[in-house]
Amino acid sequence: MTAVAVDQQPGLARSNSLRASDTLASAAAATVLSQSSTSTAVNGSLSGESLTSSQNGHGRGMEISSELQALNSRLQVENNIRVGAEKFLLMPIAADLRQLVESELEMARSRIDDITKQIEDETRGPRARAGSGHTRRKFVGGNIHVASRHHEDRDDFRTALHQATLHIKTLHALNLNGASPASLPSSSSSSASVISDADLDRARVDAMAQLTGVLQRNLRVRYEVNLAEIVQAALPALAERSTKQCRATAYRLIRHLLVDTRSVENLREQAIDWYIVKSLGRDNKHAVEREQAIKLIRAMVEIGSQRRTPHSGVGSGTVPLSNKIMRALAAVAEHPEDPFKPICVQTLSEILLIDVELMAKTGGIRVLLHALAEGPLEMTPIISSAFLYIVDSPRTRAYLHPGIDLEMVLSGITDAYGRTSETGSDRMRGLTKILVSMLRTWSGLMYFCLNDKLALRSLVDGLRIPALPSRDIILDMLFDLLNIKPPDWHEAFIAGRRLTMIRRSRQLSEPARAPESLARTQEAHKLTDQYIALLILVLTKAGLIEALTCMLQEAAIGSNLSRKATLLMAEVLQTSNRVLPLSIASNIQAIPEVFNLAADYGMGENRIVGTTALSAIDSYNRHRTRLQPAVPKDISRPRANSVEDAMRRGQRQVEQAKIKLGMQMDDRQFQNILVDTQVQVTKDHTKWSFDALQELIEGPLLNPKRMEEAIKVSRIIRKLMQFYHPFSHRFSDLPRKANSRWIRLGCMLLNALMASPDGLRFLAEDEFLDQLMKSFAQLDPFNGAPINDPVFSKQRMQNTVTGGYFEMLGVMSKRKEGLELLEKFKLFTAFYHLSELRSREDLIKGIIENLDYSIDGHSRIVLSKALTSSYKHIRMYATHHLGELIRASPNANTWTLRLLLTQLYDPAVEVQEVAVRYLEEACESADILQAVVEMHPTLDHLGEVGHPLLLKFMSTTLGFRYLYAADYIDREMDLWFHERNLHYVVYIEVFLSKAFNFTPSEDTEDLFAFDGIVPPHFYGVMAKTDHGCQVLQEKGHFGEFAAFIRRHGLESDDQDLILKLKSVLWAVGNIGAAERGLPFLEEEEIIPAIVDIAEQSLVLSVRGTCFFVLGLISSTPQGAEILDDYNWEATLDPLGFPTGLCVPLDVDKLVTLPFWDPTPVGDDGTDRLEPPKTEEETEVMTAIYNLSNTVIANTASRSLARMKARPEYKHIFSSTSMLYRALHAISNQRYRLPVRRYICELFNVELNADTVKALLEHEKTMRIKPEIMENGNAAPPSRVVSIIGRPTRQRNFSDSDEESVSEDEMMDSVAATAPVMKIRPQSRIVGFAETDDQYPKF
Repeated sequence: MTAVAVDQQPGLARSNSLRASDTLASAAAATVLSQSSTSTAVNGSLSGESLTSSQNGHGRGMEISSELQALNSRLQVENNIRVGAEKFLLMPIAADLRQLVESELEMARSRIDDITKQIEDETRGPRARAGSGHTRRKFVGGNIHVASRHHEDRDDFRTALHQATLHIKTLHALNLNGASPASLPSSSSSSASVISDADLDRARVDAMAQLTGVLQRNLRVRYEVNLAEIVQAALPALAERSTKQCRATAYRLIRHLLVDTRSVENLREQAIDWYIVKSLGRDNKHAVEREQAIKLIRAMVEIGSQRRTPHSGVGSGTVPLSNKIMRALAAVAEHPEDPFKPICVQTLSEILLIDVELMAKTGGIRVLLHALAEGPLEMTPIISSAFLYIVDSPRTRAYLHPGIDLEMVLSGITDAYGRTSETGSDRMRGLTKILVSMLRTWSGLMYFCLNDKLALRSLVDGLRIPALPSRDIILDMLFDLLNIKPPDWHEAFIAGRRLTMIRRSRQLSEPARAPESLARTQEAHKLTDQYIALLILVLTKAGLIEALTCMLQEAAIGSNLSRKATLLMAEVLQTSNRVLPLSIASNIQAIPEVFNLAADYGMGENRIVGTTALSAIDSYNRHRTRLQPAVPKDISRPRANSVEDAMRRGQRQVEQAKIKLGMQMDDRQFQNILVDTQVQVTKDHTKWSFDALQELIEGPLLNPKRMEEAIKVSRIIRKLMQFYHPFSHRFSDLPRKANSRWIRLGCMLLNALMASPDGLRFLAEDEFLDQLMKSFAQLDPFNGAPINDPVFSKQRMQNTVTGGYFEMLGVMSKRKEGLELLEKFKLFTAFYHLSELRSREDLIKGIIENLDYSIDGHSRIVLSKALTSSYKHIRMYATHHLGELIRASPNANTWTLRLLLTQLYDPAVEVQEVAVRYLEEACESADILQAVVEMHPTLDHLGEVGHPLLLKFMSTTLGFRYLYAADYIDREMDLWFHERNLHYVVYIEVFLSKAFNFTPSEDTEDLFAFDGIVPPHFYGVMAKTDHGCQVLQEKGHFGEFAAFIRRHGLESDDQDLILKLKSVLWAVGNIGAAERGLPFLEEEEIIPAIVDIAEQSLVLSVRGTCFFVLGLISSTPQGAEILDDYNWEATLDPLGFPTGLCVPLDVDKLVTLPFWDPTPVGDDGTDRLEPPKTEEETEVMTAIYNLSNTVIANTASRSLARMKARPEYKHIFSSTSMLYRALHAISNQRYRLPVRRYICELFNVELNADTVKALLEHEKTMRIKPEIMENGNAAPPSRVVSIIGRPTRQRNFSDSDEESVSEDEMMDSVAATAPVMKIRPQSRIVGFAETDDQYPKF
C-alpha cells in the first residue's frame, strides 16, 4: 500500500491537511480493521517519506517570512482572548457561562503555547524543521488513534476540529468497508481477506468513542461539525446486525452532538425514531443500549423543548418527540418490572410540565396516573407535584377528568378493607404521605373539594369501616395533615393509663428556657396556622367529627384505637380554639354527637361512651396544661410569677441560709472542717474531701476573719493555690474527663479570695498569676526559643483541664479588683499576643467566652481586637459571641451595638451576614432599633444582605427620614415597583412550600427569615410611618395597583399577568396590614374586589394568595371590621385584638371549583392508513389490533403464531409494508411492553438503513389524505378505515385494560355509519376457537 505522509507542522497550509484527510481516513479504517484480524502494522515506505519530506521542506522554505508574520498576529489575538477571559472571570457570572469562559481560556492558553513553539521551530532553520518533520512522519505512519490520545490534553480548536473530521471520515470508510469488502485498500485486503462483523463493530465503537471524546473536551467543535453528516455516518451502527455496545456508543455520540434547539430539529430529520423505538422495546439483556437511548431522549427534551413563551399559559410548550417515541417511552414507564421505569416516569413527568397536549395524545397522562396510584413510591412525590402544577391552571386541568383521575391516590387507602399484610400497610402509609403533600397545596385541596368534597368524604368515611390497619393509618395521616404534634406522654393516654402519675420530663430546678428556634418557628408559622384553620373547616364539613364519634361507639370499653380517635378530637378542638374565630370554633367545639351520646339515658352503652369521651378530653386538656405550661414570649427572662421562679426563690433562700450559718461557724467547727479536708495532711488531691472543701469555701472563708486565719495560721489557702499553680503540674495535668469539679472549686476559691482584703493581698503575692503569665509567654514566638511541651499546648487543652484556667480568669474579670490584678501581671498583654496566633483558635475562644465585659476596660478591648483579627474564622467566632452577648442582655448596650455595627464593614461577606442577622434580631426591640438608627450606620455596601436591616430602619420615623435623605427610599421604591415585587412572590411561595411540608431540611434557617406573619415588604414597611404614607400617596403606586387588580383580577391564561397580579396583591395586603395603610384600601374600595377574586378566580394559586392577603388585612381592628361586612371573620386573641388569621363564613365559596368537561383528545384523522390489500393482511392486522385488548390478547397471539407458520402468510411477515402497519399500530395505540416486543419479533425484517428508508416511503404512500368538504374543512374519517387502520374510540379513557369490544358490536357500529368502502373482516379468524398453551400469553 502506498503510504500518505502527513506533515503536521502548524505552519502547513490548511489545504494540504484537508487533501490528505480522505486518504488518511481510509488508511485509518484499514489500520483498525487489519489490527483486529492480524498484528501486522501498517507503515509507510521510506522512499515515500523522503520524497514527501523534500517537497514539503522546499515549499516551507519559500514561505518562512510570511508564516512568521501570520504566527505573530495569531499570537497577539490569542493573548487578547486570554486577557479578556481572565477579566471576565473576575465578574459575577452564571455557572454555565463561567464553565464556557474557563474552557475558552484554557484553549487560548493552549493555543498560545502551540504558537510559541511554532515560532521557535520556524526560527531554528531548515535542518531542525526537517528533523522534527521526519519524527512526526514516523509517528503518523503508526496508529492514528494512539496519536490522538497522546495529544488529547493539548487539543486546541483547530486540532480538535481536524481530529473530529478525521474520525468522521473513518466512520464513512468503515461503512463503505462494511458494505463492500472489495473496496478496502490493498494492504488491508492482503492481511485479512474477510472482515467479520465483530471486527467492524469494534472499529466503529473505537472511532465513535474517540469522536465523542473530542466533542466532550471541545465544546466549540459541536457547533462546527455537520450533525446530519455524523448521524448518517453513525446510523449503520444502529442497525440490528450491530452489537448492543455499538448501538449504545452511537446513541451516546448523537447525544453529545446536541447543543441547541436547531440541532435537535436537525436530528429529527434524520429518521432515527424507529431505531429508538426498537431499542426501547428490547429486553433487559440490552440494558446498556436502552440506557443510552433513554439518555438521548432526555437530552432531546432538555435541549430541544420550547418552553412557555411570553404571555402564554402553563404547559403550552412543545417537546421535540414524535408520537412513536412517546408511546415507546410510556410502555417502559408502565411496565412494573422494567429497571428503567423510574427514569421514564420522571421523564414523562417533566414532559407533562412542558407539553400537556402531547402527553394526553400519547397516553402519558394515563401512565402517570397509574404510577401515582401503584408506585414506585419514591417517584410519587415528583408525579404528584407535576399534576398539582397543571391543576392550578384551567387550561391544563381540562385534560384531567374531574372526580376520576387524581382520586386514584385515594384508591389505595379507601379500597384497603381487609388488607392486613405488612406490605399493604407500608404502601398505604406511603400513599397517605403523598395525599398529605397534595392537601397542603391549593391545587390539591380545591381539587379534592370537587363534587361537594366527595373525595374527602370518602377518606373520612374510611374511619367508619372496621379495618384496624387502615383506620390507624388514616388517623396518623390526619395528625400529620393538621400538623398536630402530640406530647411525649400521649402514648400513656392511648394506652389508658392514669395521667396523674406522669411528671414533667424537665426538672423544676432548671430554668424554663426553651430553645430560641422553637419560639422563632412558632412566630414564622402564622401563615400555616391560617391554612390549618381552613383545613379544619373543610374536614369538619366533610364529617370528621361525626366519623370520630362513630369510632367511639364501637365498644363501650375503650380500645387503643378509640382513645387515639379521642386524642385527635381533643387536638382538633384545641387547635380550632386557637386558629378559628369564636363563632366558628364554638360550633365545632359543641360536638353535639358526643353530648347526645352522654345524655342518652335510654341506652346505657351510648351514655357510657359519651361520658367517657368527654371525661377523656377534659383530662387530656387539664394535664396538657399542667405538664406543658405555655412558654413566655420573652424566653430569655424567666417570669416572676411562674412556678419555676417560686422554686428558684426557695433554693436561693436555702443557699443563703447555709452561707450565713457557715460564716457564723465557731472556732471548733472551723478547725474540724479544716481537718476534714485532708489538705494539711497530704498533697494527693484524690485523698482530699471535695465536699468539705466546697463547704469550707462557700461558708466560713467568705468571712474575712476566717479567710485571714486560713491564710496566715493554717496556711490551707497556700496549699490549695499551690495545687492550682501551672508549673506544679498537679491541677494542669488532670485529665479532662470527670475532673470538671476541680475547675468549679478553683473558681469558688478565687471568688472567696477577692471578697476580702487579705485574699487580694495573697493573690498579689502568690505565684499563681505570675506562672500563668509565664505559661502564656511560652506560646509567644517573640519570647525566645519555643518549649517542647508548653502548659497551654493544643494537646493539653484538648485532653486536660488546662482550659479551666480561662474560667478562673473570667471569674476574676467580673470584679474591679480582679481586673486590677490581671493588669498588674500583664495578662491582658498576653491576651493581645495570643489573639494574633493563627492556629490557636482554642485559646482565643477560651479567652472570649470566659471574660466578663460588664466593666469597661481591657476585656472589651480584647473582644474588639478579636473582632478585627486578620483571620476570618476568629472574626466569625467573635461576631457570634458578640451577638450572643446582645441577645442575653436585657437592655441596649451602646458599646456592643457599636462593635456589631463595625462588623458590618468586615471584608468577609460571611461575617457581614452574621452581623446583619444578629443586628436584625436585636432591632426587634424598639429601644435598640432607636439606638442603632441614631448611630447613622451606612449600609449601602451590604447590597441584598443589608436589605432586611434597612427595612427595619424604615419602620421608625427617624430611620425613614435618614434613609429618605440618603435617596434610598426613591431608588428602592422604583426597584420594588418594577422588579422586586415579582421576586417577593417567588420568595414567599418557596417559603410556603417548605413550611407547609413541616419537615426539617438542611436549610431550615430559611424558615426563620419570617419575623412575623410574612417577610418584610417594602410597601408594608412604608405604610408604618406617616412620612412613608405621604411618599406612597405622592408616587401614586397604590392607585396603579388597584387599577391592575380590577383589570386583571380574573386572568386565567397569561402567566406573566398572573405573576404580576400576585405581586400586586401581596403589596396591597402588606399595606393594608398597617393601620396607617388601611385608608388606602378604603379609598380605592379594593377589598371587595379581592374577595371576589378569592371566590371566583379560576387560577387556584391566585385564590390562595387572596386568602393570605385577606388575612393580612384582618390583622388590624379596622380591617377585621371591614371584612366582617363581606362575610369574612377574623380570629381574635383573648384580649380582643386580631391575630392576623381570617376565614370565610361560607368556606364552600372559597374552595369550590366550577365543574369542567374534559378536553377531547383523540385521532383527528390525519394519521390513518389505507386498508390492507388482501384478506390475509386484514386477518394479520386484526389480530395485531386485538393484542391491545388484554381480554383477547392471548387468543390473538396464538392466532398470529399459527398464521406465521402457514406458507400463505409467510410473505406477510417479511413485508416492510406490513411491518410499517404494525409499527404504526403500536405508535398510535396503547400496547404493553411485552406485547410491543412480541409484535416486533413477529416480522422477519432486519431493521437497517434500507428498512428505515422503506418505512419512510410507506409512511408517505400508505397514509390516506382526509377528504375535503365543500367548506374547505377536512371530512371526518370513515369508520371502516378505523377498523383496518387504527380503531377509534368515542371515550378517551378506553385504553383501560378491562375494555373489550366484541367483533359483532364493532361491526354493527361500522354498518351504522354507511362506510365508503366495504372491507369487512371475517367473523371467524383461524385459530381463535382453538386453545394451545405453547403460544405466548400476555
